[in-house]
Amino acid sequence: MKVIDLHCDTIMALFNDRSKNLLSNDLHLDLMKIKQGDYLLQCFAMFVPLNKVDDPFDTCLRMIDLYYEELKKNEDLIRPVYSYKDIEENIKDGVMSALLTVEEGGVVKGKLEYLRTLYRLGVRLITLNWNYVNGIGHPNILINEEGSYDFKTCNTKDGLTDFGIEMVRMMNELGMIIDVSHLSDKGFYDVAKYSKGPFIASHSNARSVCNHCRNLSDDMIKIISSRGGLIGINYCAAFLKENEEENSRIEDIIKHIKHIVKIGGIECVALGSDFDGIGGNLEIKDASYIQNLKNRLLEIGFSYNDIEKIFYQNALRLFKEVLK
Repeated sequence: MKVIDLHCDTIMALFNDRSKNLLSNDLHLDLMKIKQGDYLLQCFAMFVPLNKVDDPFDTCLRMIDLYYEELKKNEDLIRPVYSYKDIEENIKDGVMSALLTVEEGGVVKGKLEYLRTLYRLGVRLITLNWNYVNGIGHPNILINEEGSYDFKTCNTKDGLTDFGIEMVRMMNELGMIIDVSHLSDKGFYDVAKYSKGPFIASHSNARSVCNHCRNLSDDMIKIISSRGGLIGINYCAAFLKENEEENSRIEDIIKHIKHIVKIGGIECVALGSDFDGIGGNLEIKDASYIQNLKNRLLEIGFSYNDIEKIFYQNALRLFKEVLK
């Protein structure tokens, strides 16, 4: 069964260790692994931690350069896509597709011209926030007085800035996918208010199943679904099961899938592994193991057609609607 994964941090891992390459490595994801996993498309995030770089926009540009250089070396296996038509062409040609994304909208440094530049460079999806205030909005995880994260007291009061609202509108205009994973609860509702099109949570789960601020409330799930958006299931142990930091199990992934289907319907569920951005012991050890999830879903009674929607068809529908 074909697979579309809405989020991985593999390019960041390659950027930080130039001895590795995209074709074959010891990470969660490489081209050999996604080929074995029968991937149709992988979203590759340019993750820029604002607290660790001097110039986030420059760092993002250098990551994008690395992304394209790796794709160029492997164009017999995978090619970049900028529109739904490009995805169709790659399917026809029998090659996998790569969609360029940015995790941390703060790289644009409050400038719409930087946003437009990223679009012209091929970026088609931006995660508005990571774990820091960034000129667009606020993260959903609060930092307590000791400086550590408070994962259960969610940020409900700080929303999008004026620039954040402008950015949402510009992304709609350009045909870029707005990603609310990591965004504060108030910021989520601001996106719902100001975005004219569907938006996604590329790598988030259900808060009712695992009470963690990185996950979505039932009301958020309903809103994303009603807008035609997507929720990419994240394989991170801490987002799957409370008080669990190490072991990411398929049974817990399925609990989130079943809950989101119950609340928002099958049409809003997708995959957002967060490969190479998470640690621990993963039952889906790497991208080549993804069909184990399909097999388990079949065993517990999901229809083949519904699993296809989760694995790739829902994402294709969104790409067809949003990408210009």
